[in-house]
Amino acid sequence: MRDFALHRPASVADAAAAFATGGEAAYLAGGHTLIPAMKSRLRMPDALIDLSALGLGGIARDGDRLWIGAMTRHADVATGATAIPGLAALANGIGDMQVRNIGTIGGSLANNDPAADYPAAALALNATIETDRGSHNADDFFQGMFSTALAEGEIITRVGFAIPQASAYGKFRHPVSRYAMVGVYVARFAAGWRVAVTGAGPGVFRWHDAESALAAGSDVPALAADDLNSDIHASADYRAHLCGVMLKQAIAHLA
Repeated sequence: MRDFALHRPASVADAAAAFATGGEAAYLAGGHTLIPAMKSRLRMPDALIDLSALGLGGIARDGDRLWIGAMTRHADVATGATAIPGLAALANGIGDMQVRNIGTIGGSLANNDPAADYPAAALALNATIETDRGSHNADDFFQGMFSTALAEGEIITRVGFAIPQASAYGKFRHPVSRYAMVGVYVARFAAGWRVAVTGAGPGVFRWHDAESALAAGSDVPALAADDLNSDIHASADYRAHLCGVMLKQAIAHLA
């Protein structure tokens, strides 16, 4: 790890200004991806901008949405997202206790790891992702592995999840990393169903055939393995099978 400047801004505007001062800069939220990448020299920023003092935490319901500040820790989502029990349960299954007490929802969404849990919840719960420059709908936000609609230096400030009639998350986790080898979030709304899958492919995605089948009350067709991951942990065919199993698990726990 090489030398770098550390900035601790007191406002979102100051954080954005620090990012724009030149050189390679990086925002620091929980740091669970950034710090290991710096230690291995995969990332070598000239400046780190610590977001911890920006007042971006907290959980509040406003009408039909549950708003969660970007710097809210996973542990606080697990205990505070009572309006969406499925989201609270998802947060309680992220990593281990140490990870949940440091990691943040905004950091996870901005990083968009293809096996992270929150992207599936954001898609299934039709989330609005607000930033210092505007907002993004979840359907347009996730753009592939570690890629999002965020512009350079854009800061997530809060996330608004549509409150469903019921929702749940089924997760087959890697026994060591606890990331999702396959995770399926199911949400039922008055207007229909939304189903999102993480861990199975190169990025999070909506499972539209499952949504249509659930709306019609028919059997969900098997997910095609063509575009799914195949690696040392599981083949594409096995991940396709797990998607069906995790879907059934989630439906059995709808709340």
